[in-house]
Amino acid sequence: MPHKLMRIEAGHVKWIEAAANEPQSVPRFTMVAYTGAPIEVYGWDDPVVFDLQGLQWTKVPIKYAHADWAGVGHAERVWVEGSTLYAEGLISRATQAAREVVESAKRGFPWAASVGVVPLEVVRLHQGQQANVNGKEITGPCYIVQQGELIEISFVEIGADANTKATVAAASAVANTTVAHTTPMTGGKSMTVDELRELFGGRYPDLEAKALEEGWDETKCRDQIEARAREERKQQLLAAMRDSRPQAPAVHTSQPPVNAARVLEAAAMIAARADTIDYTPQEVEAAQRRWRRGLGLGELIVEAARANGYSGPGYRDTRTVMRYAFQPHIEASGFSNVDIGGILSNVANKFLLDGFFSVERTWRNICSVKNVGDFKTITSYRLTGKDQYELVPPGGELQHGTLGEETYTNKADTYGLMLTIDRKDVINDDLGAITSVPRKLGAGAARKLNSVFWTTFLANSSFFTTARGNYFEGAASALGIDSLTTAETMFALIKDADGHPTGVDPAILLVPTALSAIGSQLYKSMELRDTTSSTKYPVANPHQGKFRVEVSRYLGSASLPGASNTAWYLLADPNDLPVIEVAFLNGQESPTIETADADFSVLGIQMRGYHDFGVALQDHRGGVKSKGST
Repeated sequence: MPHKLMRIEAGHVKWIEAAANEPQSVPRFTMVAYTGAPIEVYGWDDPVVFDLQGLQWTKVPIKYAHADWAGVGHAERVWVEGSTLYAEGLISRATQAAREVVESAKRGFPWAASVGVVPLEVVRLHQGQQANVNGKEITGPCYIVQQGELIEISFVEIGADANTKATVAAASAVANTTVAHTTPMTGGKSMTVDELRELFGGRYPDLEAKALEEGWDETKCRDQIEARAREERKQQLLAAMRDSRPQAPAVHTSQPPVNAARVLEAAAMIAARADTIDYTPQEVEAAQRRWRRGLGLGELIVEAARANGYSGPGYRDTRTVMRYAFQPHIEASGFSNVDIGGILSNVANKFLLDGFFSVERTWRNICSVKNVGDFKTITSYRLTGKDQYELVPPGGELQHGTLGEETYTNKADTYGLMLTIDRKDVINDDLGAITSVPRKLGAGAARKLNSVFWTTFLANSSFFTTARGNYFEGAASALGIDSLTTAETMFALIKDADGHPTGVDPAILLVPTALSAIGSQLYKSMELRDTTSSTKYPVANPHQGKFRVEVSRYLGSASLPGASNTAWYLLADPNDLPVIEVAFLNGQESPTIETADADFSVLGIQMRGYHDFGVALQDHRGGVKSKGST
């Protein structure tokens, strides 16, 4: 069971009087936070019951609507009596959320309480099964959270548990008095009639009239609009949950509860026509049922924002929607927080890999690969020296060998790029934007890797040389049976550091695109014929099936120094004797993509891709180069 935060709206709040030794300006509260009954939780297919005996906590902050940015106070005491969870403490935060709680309470608003719990151990109670939890007989189907961590309690407008309540009392010792705090929620300028009309846009005429009458500023207007819209959204979700519950008789399985974030992600995958193999049948079914007509990018972002507490009208207020959608934490709860950045990144990674693997990958077939743990220069050692066995003389005394060391270095660096999905794509509801952009980032990463790899490979004028016996040129070096025979012979004559043959055979014929046809003929054809009638030649191809042909367009690319359409290479298998090596940070061969809300100056979504790798030439004994011309 994933350890994600659950928000269970289960109680209400009551003000109590301040103690004699406490500042009169600090209100106190007491809460009936949870009564031990089954609670409907969004994202779970059946009710949830918390076993209070298995609930643990240390410090418990008090928030408004579970928002990290909306602190209200802290609990001084949390306790269990019978089947009920209580809390009491101080409205100790000097925030707008705290002022909203106090000001609304003194006007008689009946606050509800909602607990935030991380489930640590969950069991399934099937249809008809019974269990005693919190002193009550519970009948399935439902989930029982046997162990959980209480990490916060929030003031909310509506609680799911109608049998509980929470009250808040003013800080004055006078019975039934109002709170002594009189500072207005905001100090902004009252809005004009035209400004109110534009802001409300015809929605909630009663609120608009009240705003005009009481002189609300823009901040308070937006808060009240969001509160009203949040309540509407909450009722819609509750209605949707009731409508989607199976009617008896129903068959219940032991499958885990459906996670709202994963359902959204599955819906995005379906809309983008990507595979859904990573999602459970329940998640795919829920996505298909909820979004029968498909899910757009704008709708995806709004759904995530609303799950994180946004209650506004669609995505007209793009900045506010983005702020809610890209909250920096992940929670699963009664109305669970959703990590839209994670969802977009997961979807984008599918298409990032499509783009990455769409670009030529010949480099991967001719190099060795190393895993590095950091960006420091690494040194690899290849052992050389007197390693041949000696004749054992009478008496059985073995001769001592010697070992030398040849070193080769490499170093990983970071390459990256950022692209933006702008506000128009969001408003146009274009989900294709999160498929095309990561494809571009993936293909760009592959092209950069190829560029670095082949630039390094082609800078080989001092690597393949006549003095080393691994280079030849001239008219006879053009690719053909005879020149390939020459290269094979040269490869066999290459010596190790002690002057002995390496004992390694060539395995790869590497050619540019211009030589791919003759390369394939040398590998596949049993015979090669000359069309000149007066020429005598053998028809058998001695190299048929001998050397695997690898073709790269980069070898002949005019944009790379050292490129040639005539030069070709005979290489050893990189597992035996590599001529070039690629080092990847932590073994991650493919690039990584991350998604975030754009900078303040940009309206949109930023996607950044980065790739950590390094390329270096290794052992010159692993190959022979032919210039292929004079």
